[in-house]
Amino acid sequence: MLAETHCIEQRHRRLTMRTMVWLLIAMNIWTHCAIPTVYRHLTRGLRWIWPSEPLPPIPQSGAFTYRRYQLGVHPLHTLMRRICRPRATPTTPGAFLFGLRLMALDGTIEDVADTPPNAAYFGRPGSRRGPGAFPQAKLLYLIECGTHAIVDAGIWPCRTSEWSIGKRLLRSVGPGMLLLWDCGFHSHALLTAAQDRGAQIIGRIGKHLRPRVQTVLADGSVLVTIFPPNHGRLEKLSGMTVRMISYQLSMPALGDPTTVHRLITTLLDPVQYPARAIIGAYHERWEVELMIDEIDTHQRATQQRFRSQKPVGVIQEFYGLVLAHYAIRAVMHDAGTYGACDPDRISFVLVVQEIQATLREFQQTPTADHERLYQRLLDACSTMRLPKRRFRINPRVVKQKMTKFLRKGPDHAQRNQLRGCFDDAICRVTLTGDPIRDPGRPPPFQWTQCPAP
Repeated sequence: MLAETHCIEQRHRRLTMRTMVWLLIAMNIWTHCAIPTVYRHLTRGLRWIWPSEPLPPIPQSGAFTYRRYQLGVHPLHTLMRRICRPRATPTTPGAFLFGLRLMALDGTIEDVADTPPNAAYFGRPGSRRGPGAFPQAKLLYLIECGTHAIVDAGIWPCRTSEWSIGKRLLRSVGPGMLLLWDCGFHSHALLTAAQDRGAQIIGRIGKHLRPRVQTVLADGSVLVTIFPPNHGRLEKLSGMTVRMISYQLSMPALGDPTTVHRLITTLLDPVQYPARAIIGAYHERWEVELMIDEIDTHQRATQQRFRSQKPVGVIQEFYGLVLAHYAIRAVMHDAGTYGACDPDRISFVLVVQEIQATLREFQQTPTADHERLYQRLLDACSTMRLPKRRFRINPRVVKQKMTKFLRKGPDHAQRNQLRGCFDDAICRVTLTGDPIRDPGRPPPFQWTQCPAP
């Protein structure tokens, strides 16, 4: 893979390109550690292999950064495209419906380091209150619902529309798949592209869309025609026939009971594909939200944003994150198969901790015994089961939104420069506010306050 991407060293170094690939994946398993500490974790087994020989010193932090940017993005992207594949089998619980593999497409927004290169490439969100505090990147994932395995992913500037970049991830969609997406991805072009690749679609449409009704089916769903935007509807050949299903949710906790939700699907037969089963299948789309939560809340628990200072490093770190998550989910799927349980019932957090502890054992074990050690890992992970998933709802609200503090401006960096020590800044005053001169001490440091932004 490194040879294909022309990432071969011209001379021997301690930090080889192969080592850097492993390091970029491992830094998304030990997310709470600095990169030199992650390197120590990866090389800890050498103490066991060579106990009598001194280990070479850990490279300086600047060496890791230099080699990262020498490696670039292409090798990690190529590795992701080659490795990340659907893993579910027909016996995997919740992975198939109507004989089709359930897939989901969705995106999220993540903060990146506040540096001029990142801001220029990824952009900042904006509102009436001003520009956002951090530059942001838009991440898009295509996952397998039954295993939460990321099949394809991409990262773009924050102002890129989801439906336009979603079309690029359809390269990993094929026959035998049932793709789920939200109304933000609805477009005639995306529907046509997915159908051309042999996939079936279930998606939600917004209230503004008015498709042309063709036929009312026996179960109450209707066949409608979807036209491309700004296209003459008299040309019937440009339209696409889909099935539309409308429904409401009677529980107030799930939303306004009077709201009508509308789904469209390419599964047209109401007998072979019942409307209630399609509605239930669409809500399996939330598995991609759970996968995003695994990454943001658990895998990157201490990292509020991507740590890299340049766009190339951010993209590189993102693909390392995808590869690390795929490896964790591959272990969970194998553990579910080994223990005859649903992979969703296995604790993601405990499996990450078990992998962190077991990697050292793999380093200290001969290669011939790795298969047996891996079976012991699967046996341990299969026992880390969660309680049965409850029926619950989490409204999209926050408890505290506003703050009393002023917005941070570029002049605060100059305003907050400290000089000397704290004792030099003390200036005693009387009750009336007049300064008191302490004998034998120089006058306190005088400074001019910058105007507030």
